[in-house]
Amino acid sequence: MKATIAVLAGDGIGPEVVAEGIKVLQSVATRYGHSFAFPQALVGGCAIDVTGKPLPTETFSLCQASDAVLFGAVGGPKWDDPSAKVRPEQGLLEIRKGLGLFANLRPVRVYPQLVEASTLRPEVLRGVDILVVRELTGGLYFGERQEGTERAYDTMVYTRPEIERVVRVAARAAQGRRKKLASVDKANILASSRLWRRVTTELLSREFSDLQVEHVLVDACAMYLIRRPATFDVIVTENMFGDILTDEAAMLAGSMGMLPSASLGEGRRGLYEPIHGTAPDIAGKHIANPLATILSCAMLLRHSLGLEVEAKAVEDAVAAILAEGKRTVDIATKGESPISTVQMGDAVARQVAG
Repeated sequence: MKATIAVLAGDGIGPEVVAEGIKVLQSVATRYGHSFAFPQALVGGCAIDVTGKPLPTETFSLCQASDAVLFGAVGGPKWDDPSAKVRPEQGLLEIRKGLGLFANLRPVRVYPQLVEASTLRPEVLRGVDILVVRELTGGLYFGERQEGTERAYDTMVYTRPEIERVVRVAARAAQGRRKKLASVDKANILASSRLWRRVTTELLSREFSDLQVEHVLVDACAMYLIRRPATFDVIVTENMFGDILTDEAAMLAGSMGMLPSASLGEGRRGLYEPIHGTAPDIAGKHIANPLATILSCAMLLRHSLGLEVEAKAVEDAVAAILAEGKRTVDIATKGESPISTVQMGDAVARQVAG
């Protein structure tokens, strides 16, 4: 297979972890006889510095012309002025909206080898394997807003079609897993959540009657993710709730450096990124964990390129090197010697090569 993967490394540790993802994809290409091209473009803070825009026209054009997008992270103290009209994060939001990427898939898997890296008791973590499906292009992040010195507001708006399409993605995923779906909202308070629950209930009863469904208030879900995370299979929720809950769920896996994501739309093209940020405090130190990016590359192989065997090979390679005891500093426990970003990428790439 020939494929073009647009690389938008971004800011902070983005370039460091993305380089390791590319390394693993190159190993996949060599082993399985594929040809992957990796054209690069600016996004986020580095793009603002050069062009004045967080998403230059040429960057978006590259994304449109590619089979998939591999994304690092954007932002940092240099551009961290809340009052600024141009911000790095706008670049990512514009890509999602422009490419119609409305569903964000965030798997949360607790590797047995990393149980001690979490602050929760091992018995709470046993069997945790969750897929969170977050709506990406609606809600507070895209609603009408006004900012003033004495009064400000943001609006959370959802329509029936927006809710139906993301719930379908989650329901189809649940059918291929344990057939359990939890829809998270705040229907006891918010009108948009009451619409969310009503539309979700109607759709699931009409099209997915084989699923075991529960509706969970977002505050209760936040508690259950700590008290009984293994009872969840697939979770679907709106934009902001999904953003917050998946950051919480990252702690189940021991580190945000372990959680990949895929942003998908109606077609095959998707954007793949670790859920962590730019981590400016460790940027340039070569200690960042690249596994979330590498696992995002596995999702890229599966969802955009249709290469299931190759995706599984990457995931198995990550499990294997963790079983060997290799750890970056964020997942190392007492007595374990951490390795560098590059060393972790090299280890996974070698494992993939066989």
